[in-house]
Amino acid sequence: MVRNMDAQLAGRLRFLQAAEALKYTLRSGHSSTGRPESTAEHSWRLCLMALVFEDRFTDLDMKKVLSLCVIHDLAEAVVGDVPAVLQHAGDDKEEAEREGLRQLLEGLDPALAGRIGALWEEYVAAATPEARAVKAMDKCETIMQHNQGLNVPGFDYGFNLDYGRGHTDAVPELAALRALLDDGTRARMAAPAAAGVPAQSCENGYHQGSMKTREEKETDEH
Repeated sequence: MVRNMDAQLAGRLRFLQAAEALKYTLRSGHSSTGRPESTAEHSWRLCLMALVFEDRFTDLDMKKVLSLCVIHDLAEAVVGDVPAVLQHAGDDKEEAEREGLRQLLEGLDPALAGRIGALWEEYVAAATPEARAVKAMDKCETIMQHNQGLNVPGFDYGFNLDYGRGHTDAVPELAALRALLDDGTRARMAAPAAAGVPAQSCENGYHQGSMKTREEKETDEH
């Protein structure tokens, strides 16, 4: 029994060590100081957002909400982040992430691996009110960071006016927040071009030339 428990603990430790990759998996946005943002940082503030707006979601299971926030981008520890503007229909990003998550979970005890995997599938499918709320907050947090960040010159703020609209519109409790974020996006678009960080410092940066059509945007709402 002790030997089995030791094996379980060792598997969980290896999983946590592998998940550390989220700390250096970079996203398209930058911090307000110009440093590229990591997936771990995004996931942390998504958790904080869920706590801050807990009083707006009185009918939701908040333990599940926070669990979904923590694991929603877990597969990026293996496959990395692909900014929405660089995604295309037919890329099969979801299946790539599913395989990445499987690799990440394979050393865990089956019950725990199954629980985390089921939460991820619930999030991807937006199968529950909790998952739909987290999907919407995920889009809001991303837009918030883009508006707040010292991003690369030519950063395409206009993309965010349509980004995630289907998810945020599906959660009425976030309508006022989305409106404020859209105001912030328009303010960034109207502001004179400010000195940003060098473009080469952002591996996942995107620019005006990469802007997608509305139809392409609707395919990458994941």
